[in-house]
Amino acid sequence: MNFSLYIAKRYLISKSSNNAINFITIIAAIGVILGSAALFIVLSGFSGLKDFTLEFTSIIDPDLKAEATSGKSFSLSQKEMTQLENAKSIAQFSKIIEERVFVTFDGKSYPNAFIKGVDGNYDQVNKMDSVIFYGSWLAQKSNQIVSGLGISSSLSFGIVDYGKQVNLYVPKPGKGQITSLKQAYNSFDAVNVGIFDVSEELNNKYIFAPIDMAQALLGYEDLQISAIEFKLKPNTSEDDARNELKEILGNKVVVKNKAQLNDALYKMLNTENLVVYLIFTLVLIIALFNVIGSITMMILDKKKNLKTLFNLGAQVKDIRRVFFFQGSLMSIVGGVIGLILGVILVILQKAFSLVMLTNNLAYPVTLKSINVLVVLITISILGIIASKIASGRISKSLIEAAV
Repeated sequence: MNFSLYIAKRYLISKSSNNAINFITIIAAIGVILGSAALFIVLSGFSGLKDFTLEFTSIIDPDLKAEATSGKSFSLSQKEMTQLENAKSIAQFSKIIEERVFVTFDGKSYPNAFIKGVDGNYDQVNKMDSVIFYGSWLAQKSNQIVSGLGISSSLSFGIVDYGKQVNLYVPKPGKGQITSLKQAYNSFDAVNVGIFDVSEELNNKYIFAPIDMAQALLGYEDLQISAIEFKLKPNTSEDDARNELKEILGNKVVVKNKAQLNDALYKMLNTENLVVYLIFTLVLIIALFNVIGSITMMILDKKKNLKTLFNLGAQVKDIRRVFFFQGSLMSIVGGVIGLILGVILVILQKAFSLVMLTNNLAYPVTLKSINVLVVLITISILGIIASKIASGRISKSLIEAAV
């Protein structure tokens, strides 16, 4: 094997007497370099887009969230509240009430909103100050709300307009004939004091309100809630926090992290990432056809040398290894060079914003070791397969036919 590797390295760096073969070899090497660089750049770009999307989508998602296992709500006891306050893994927690509401303002209506009743700890669990671009956060024990940009735009209301209040309606539970709107709905007149901007989906969905307002609208009892959101203490294991919460709250809740709360989004992004990887892997496979062609041409050009090696005692499998190692080295070395170029371009994009999405927003890229590993493994596997295919053309009859 050392003999085959030695000859392969000599063939890799030496020029052929045939200029056409040298040209084909150069084209094959450039194809591998560009293919691996393109694969890494695309993966890094998609990683950047993924992080950018999740950064804004999950900015108001907690570290952990406990939701009712069945139904829309569950009840807390005073004992459970005390245990949560003394929990070793929990820095802060906030009680949540969430339900669909019908919103009206100045003759306009919005049927697809959700009220999210939150207590006084909510802005300590989530970074609300970073998403409110107009106005301020709400006060507890008041009729103040904070609305998404999409809802406020649809209903054409701003902030602190006491002359025209925002009307929230929730259907009353029960049976029987409805004779008036008041009989059918619980309602609340609120003043919008802030507008948040996170993502189009969330902007069109949520209205934040004090938890007692949500309780009044839904007819909930004092400790009847929809969920609890948690902020973990620094360096706390998520598994340890889950186990502690399960011990306190039991089986009446299911505990979810940020990825589970955005399950559909994560699945979509991962699927898109896989599709992009497969498309550019196909491009890389096409580029490696040049490696197969280059090795095949080299075999035909070196037939006399191969016959000499054979006559000196080299076996056919040893000669095959020469070109297998040559193709593998060409693929791996070219892949590493392309990877280095890709890393340099990604670093330059992060530092100097070479490509812009808008006038003020650079195309996001993220340098991840997993992408480096994926490119190295992909180019190595495909290069080895291509080299195996090319070197398989060598046979005893081919060598003996050389003149």
